Amino acid sequence: MKIGFIGCGGMGSTHNKCLKLLSESRPIEVTALADVREEYLDKAAKFWPNAKKYSDGLDLIKNEDADLVFICVPSYLHTDMALAAMKKDINIFLEKPACLKRKECEVLLNQHKLTPVKAMVGQVVRSMPEYLFLKDVYEKKTYGKLKSIILQRISGDVKWGFEDWFHDENRSGSVILDLHIHDIDFLRYMLGEPSYADVNTTQFDSGMINQVITNYLFGDVVVMAEGVWHSATKMPFEASYRADFEKATIRFNSTSPEKIIVYTSDGEKIVPLLDNKYMDNSDSGINITDLGAYYLEDEYFIDCILNGEENTRATLEDGIKSVLAAIEELEKAVSRG
Repeated sequence: MKIGFIGCGGMGSTHNKCLKLLSESRPIEVTALADVREEYLDKAAKFWPNAKKYSDGLDLIKNEDADLVFICVPSYLHTDMALAAMKKDINIFLEKPACLKRKECEVLLNQHKLTPVKAMVGQVVRSMPEYLFLKDVYEKKTYGKLKSIILQRISGDVKWGFEDWFHDENRSGSVILDLHIHDIDFLRYMLGEPSYADVNTTQFDSGMINQVITNYLFGDVVVMAEGVWHSATKMPFEASYRADFEKATIRFNSTSPEKIIVYTSDGEKIVPLLDNKYMDNSDSGINITDLGAYYLEDEYFIDCILNGEENTRATLEDGIKSVLAAIEELEKAVSRG
């Protein structure tokens, strides 16, 4: 399988390393690379010395006979790249968020209906063992009924973006569409659509939203989710949840040695053994500490294509539903002023 790879920065370098590892057990090769920055192209090419280099991802799509393209460019470039690939009947892995605007959602969905390509959105939390554990416990009612859940995704200010694109709301969608969308998407994946959402935000001095705290109701399940880019640039990244069931409380924190702990109502403390299939350090330079879930989502989609199977884990259609949910939260926040 010939893969074109577009966007060799922080997120791209993570996926690039995953693909190199997967090539040891599967017939795949990155045959073309694209990035506007030569130094990032050169770094990515160390994994694929025979790959053709492009400074423009659209040129790669136009000129290469790829079976699959990975689109890991800044969010505001997603739609043009994805449309170009689908129009050439090239399968796409599209980093989250799938897009940023309502019109882009419509255009992408319409094009996908016209083409037979497989498409996956990089909503990576759907592949994270810690979150899949929670989903499994919820669905099996292992500890009874879920009563409430609090999710947090905390980061320092994002200074690593190309041309500082994170701090332009039109190019990133703010913290809501870049960071908070992970928890929006996972809540939808586990609980369905919320019946109620109340959104509160804070802003950087520039006026752009940097923190969102949303209170939801999913039926009678009470939920709070926070996403924040703190102004302190050295603030370490942290993802966490606390889920309260009838017979246990489950705590997860990405910075804790015991990342996930179950405290049962009869006094037990259980540290589940999770199947972290590939845990290797990431040198992406962003807020990713290991490859684990990125490897798992890439492996899943590669196998879907090689085996002629449908992607049911993170479809384009579902990724766009999460974008629309995030846009609704952004619009609520803006309307409140």
